Amino acid sequence: MSGHSKWSTIKRQKEAKDSKRGAAFTKLGNAIAIAARGGPDPEMNFSLRLAIDKAKAANMPSTNIQRSVDRGSGKLGGEQIQEVLYEGYGPGGVAIMVECASDNLKRTLPEVRTAFVKHGGNMAEKGAVAFQFERKGSIRVKGSGDELTLQAIDAGAKDVEEEDDEAVIYTDQKELAKVRDALQKAGIEIVDAELTYVPNNEVRVEDKETAGKIIRLMDALDELDDVTNTYTNFDIPEEFIEKV
Repeated sequence: MSGHSKWSTIKRQKEAKDSKRGAAFTKLGNAIAIAARGGPDPEMNFSLRLAIDKAKAANMPSTNIQRSVDRGSGKLGGEQIQEVLYEGYGPGGVAIMVECASDNLKRTLPEVRTAFVKHGGNMAEKGAVAFQFERKGSIRVKGSGDELTLQAIDAGAKDVEEEDDEAVIYTDQKELAKVRDALQKAGIEIVDAELTYVPNNEVRVEDKETAGKIIRLMDALDELDDVTNTYTNFDIPEEFIEKV
């Protein structure tokens, strides 16, 4: 939608400017540890391969990556990392999903709840928000245009959205590995690939004050070390983003 932005786009722009590398490594390490529970070999564990690829793209040291793999696979002992999904609503009634990876849920839940309450939102019961989203595979690639779209569809993609000189290709969650590998074989440059939550319908926010409150809430959630990803269904005017 011209002139409007989704949270996935805004977050990507913010991450490109983010200098808090230590915090980013913590989140990436937690994601690797969670994925490694399915097996420590990235060749046999596609989720782990995705998590490691993302860490490498952020220039995370290989020793940190291996330590996270060892932690997730139980080699290091100690408290195991758990994955949890929290749901809630922000200002303007926008739906929010918060993915966390934590070794202490008694710490994580209060931190997430405080972020919601402090910024005009509230947490919801399990399932109250999730039905508004669909789990999909997401592959960001370099390039755009009809030819790329046809290649993506031939590879098994369900949908393609263009963003400037890149495109986001959506797949069935079980087809993510197959589609990514097919695109790579076709010579298409992959920027990143991950499982994501895509809103079934978006909520347009046309009030600047409400938009500011929402962005501040999303920022507060993203700044928590235990939060690995956030998703929401808002769509706000681009001119509001520069002012929040």
